Amino acid sequence: MKIKPLSVSAVLDKLEGSYGPQEPCWPVDPYAALLWWHCGYPASDATCMRGWNALNKEVGIQPRQILKATQEKLASALKPGGMVPELRAMRLQQIAERIENEFLGDMRNAFVGRIEDVRKKLKKFPGIADPGADRLLLFGDIVPVAAVPSNCPQVLVRIQLGLERESYSVTYREAQALIEAAIPEQFHPRMRAYLLLKEHGQTLCKRSKPKCEECPISLHCAYFVGKDRGRSRPK
Repeated sequence: MKIKPLSVSAVLDKLEGSYGPQEPCWPVDPYAALLWWHCGYPASDATCMRGWNALNKEVGIQPRQILKATQEKLASALKPGGMVPELRAMRLQQIAERIENEFLGDMRNAFVGRIEDVRKKLKKFPGIADPGADRLLLFGDIVPVAAVPSNCPQVLVRIQLGLERESYSVTYREAQALIEAAIPEQFHPRMRAYLLLKEHGQTLCKRSKPKCEECPISLHCAYFVGKDRGRSRPK
């Protein structure tokens, strides 16, 4: 089968035609987003939403509210979000303590300085690596970086290049490079790309057992037509 290649922009248009316009289901404020990620485990939109709602209701989300609460109260509030609520409670207090002590109670102070230094500061928060820092920067309207959904970086790589690499970081960088080359360095277009790729990766183009037969991009997908890039496909 011959591939009928599409530009990245055309791929996104097709995905939007299938899924409709997407909106983030998480809080886009960087501080709130940091908390959100620890409200559920295993982390998913559904588990984080349950934990987030309970945290807001039972404790509150301001740094001083979180620091004032006991570990037991925080863990109890986070239980609707799933496993290890005690560990997640500890991480929330670590975040709140750093916001209070290092950034004078306002996370906006973390975004002062060169982007390289800002990234370093963000990656000192628990659970934040490059993908998380990118998402905070993009959706927080700080810098329009080419963020890639951390749980499905393979989507655009498969469509444009073929089978993703074994290394997560290599796959992430390849996806990021594809977005950087094709999508304007503006907040809305890059948020749109992130959200559509996330939806497709969670719905059809899953990391294992992708549902290629249901995919609206399959005739344009290098992975679907068998481009393995010298690798054996995982079974």
